[in-house]
Amino acid sequence: MGIGDLVGRVTGRGGPALDVAGATVVVTGAAGGMGEHIAKGFARRGADLAVVDRDEEGLARVVGEIEAETQVRVTSYVVDLADREAVTDLAARLRDGHPPVRVLVNNAGVALGGRFTEITEDEFDWLLEVNLHTPIRLTRALLPIMLENGEGQVVNLSSLFGILGVPGQTAYSTSKFGLRGFNEALRNELSAEDCSVGVTSVHPGGIATNIAKNARTGSGVDPAEAEQGKRKFDKVLRYPAAKAGEEIVQAALARRSRLLIGMDARALDALVRATPSSYWSYLGPVMDRAGR
Repeated sequence: MGIGDLVGRVTGRGGPALDVAGATVVVTGAAGGMGEHIAKGFARRGADLAVVDRDEEGLARVVGEIEAETQVRVTSYVVDLADREAVTDLAARLRDGHPPVRVLVNNAGVALGGRFTEITEDEFDWLLEVNLHTPIRLTRALLPIMLENGEGQVVNLSSLFGILGVPGQTAYSTSKFGLRGFNEALRNELSAEDCSVGVTSVHPGGIATNIAKNARTGSGVDPAEAEQGKRKFDKVLRYPAAKAGEEIVQAALARRSRLLIGMDARALDALVRATPSSYWSYLGPVMDRAGR
């Protein structure tokens, strides 16, 4: 093992910096929030873009702003990532239409409030389709291109809720823990193959996006309780989405294996490591007070 390899193991960096100028970067959930800023960050670095979202109007706005500020080529795909057939078609179009794909950022995600007993199987499956199955399908479609081209990075957004389990977020935590496990296992498989394709697992804390406001609630959740829960979570979403997006771009280019965004994510990651069986006895009352 060389010095560079040792430094990479210790720091979580996976080799020389990735150059995306003239290559293609795929970003899902690009019509707003972190996804918008991730796409713009890669565009500023000369990458052509394939951007995906179900919000046609928002996606058109982002594409227009990127085209006004840069000379890169931007292709947009309006797709509902909960539609398995549509995702299969999207994967084929991305694979066939963008041979120089160098980075895949699976940023799109949805939220579903409610305890396990308040959520139907269909509701649970809807969330898993968007948050877990779609990233895996797109990775399956595009990873072979990166391997054939000799370099690339898969960036999958897990969450702080992929580090700790929060009552009332059973479905969301399931999807994010699952994606975290996928990230780590795939990264170790690729590392064993000694290739220049890596995986970045991103764990944002409370980012100022509309995910809480746009969250669905389980059909068994009391409406008043659902609104209270949304307000509580919205209060802790304060970290600027633009700053988070830039951190994700930098982590991908540096081939980092893991990125915690925000002091809350770093502090709670440490708490869970220190008290894996009892962290909620400390954290639960704190979150209740913060949401009042």
